[in-house]
Amino acid sequence: MRLLAALRRLPSPVTAERLAAETEISRRQLYRDIATLRAGGVLIDGAAGYGYTLTEDPALPPQSFSRLETEALMLAVGSLDHLGDEQLAKAGRDAMARIIATLPDRQARQSMHAIMRSWRMPEDRPAIAVDVDMLRQACWDETSVIITYRDKQDRHSEREILPLGLSYSPTTLMLVGWCLLREDYRTFEVARIERLETGSTSFRPRRVELLRRYQAMRMAEWEAQKAAERQACQASRRPK
Repeated sequence: MRLLAALRRLPSPVTAERLAAETEISRRQLYRDIATLRAGGVLIDGAAGYGYTLTEDPALPPQSFSRLETEALMLAVGSLDHLGDEQLAKAGRDAMARIIATLPDRQARQSMHAIMRSWRMPEDRPAIAVDVDMLRQACWDETSVIITYRDKQDRHSEREILPLGLSYSPTTLMLVGWCLLREDYRTFEVARIERLETGSTSFRPRRVELLRRYQAMRMAEWEAQKAAERQACQASRRPK
């Protein structure tokens, strides 16, 4: 799977040395894996010393996108670089490479020369000390996590929470969860989590319900705030 992903993602022809480094295997093992893929029906052009090109991938069904759809996908994947999460950005690039590998030749060439780019001044993002993959897995598995958290007043607390989702802002990564200590929703800046471990409380299948309630609560708060701002604006315009 790693070898196929590398063949889809890297500019072709890609050398055996580059493929071996990308997949973290020896060149001897790489040659065996190339032979295994070819025996399984994957069409790979090239040979040792010349580089390899993936010409047909039977694992992927044919796809077709308009040029604007392809540009939109490229733009979305490119914007992941701004989030400070290299694993997420790499996953997006790998997924895009798999999509491009299924496109007809003309559309594949167009995707390699996209005209749209997403760029902004890089923001300083606080360093994250805990394993974000563990947080993602806990959200997917609907399993609690135990954290040691340092708030903005440098007060420390340890609590067990039900992780509901991760929110990427331009400057930081936030965790939305149900705090079992406070019996309420809480948001945590992931960079302020100093210790993280998997808990023993399963909350499946309540994650979607809890997240919907949280979103509805925040939307109601936002609408109430906007209504108050409108009333204050109208009051300021009344003649005195």
